[in-house]
Amino acid sequence: MVSEAITLPRIRAGGRSFLALVLTPEAPLDLWFQALDAQIGRSAGFFAGRPIILDMSQLSQDTEGLSSFKADIEGRGIRVIGIEGADPSWSAYEGWDWPAGFGGGRSPSADLEIPDDDVPQPAGARGTRILEEGLRSGQSVVHADGDLIVLGSVASGAEVCAGGSIHVYGALKGRAVAGMAGRSDARIFARLMQPELLAIDGYYAIADEIDADVTGVPAQAQLIDSRITLKGMS
Repeated sequence: MVSEAITLPRIRAGGRSFLALVLTPEAPLDLWFQALDAQIGRSAGFFAGRPIILDMSQLSQDTEGLSSFKADIEGRGIRVIGIEGADPSWSAYEGWDWPAGFGGGRSPSADLEIPDDDVPQPAGARGTRILEEGLRSGQSVVHADGDLIVLGSVASGAEVCAGGSIHVYGALKGRAVAGMAGRSDARIFARLMQPELLAIDGYYAIADEIDADVTGVPAQAQLIDSRITLKGMS
């Protein structure tokens, strides 16, 4: 009996752009965790499902509580996908489940096919980027090299991220993350400001923290004294 040859299926692999949050713990860790718990209490769903990178560069190997830090943070439902600024040889890190082979996400991988539900970014894009259409729920655009202009709307569940400022000529109902390149002077402008989340240079505000007077009207957001501040525009 001759068995028939089996044609094996082709394995498909693609790339997907995503925004990872970077948490930078500082000593004393017990006070840092108190501040984190307070933030989680104000916005319980913010960290849910979000990839987190730990930047441990501000801690020394004798920092109290360092050995249990990763277990303590994951016990709060925070999902760690990468660790930076740490020396794995330190005794305090012994026993840590170290994410292997993750480079921190600083440079995009080349030659990867972006799935259809993401909006592709042209290779080598620099300066201001203009999106002719709006973003649907689930879509994400990251332009780390300058300002991002959206001529349409950003739907709830969509996300726009820029190294500089963000301009939305329609309704901003999703997430907008500006100043990714350390630009504390970046701003977020929207013809209709109804965001799920606003962030500038690592500081953020969720919908419940935004004044109702600037919700649903033309407005801009900027960072003042380490707080996201909104004001209406005529």
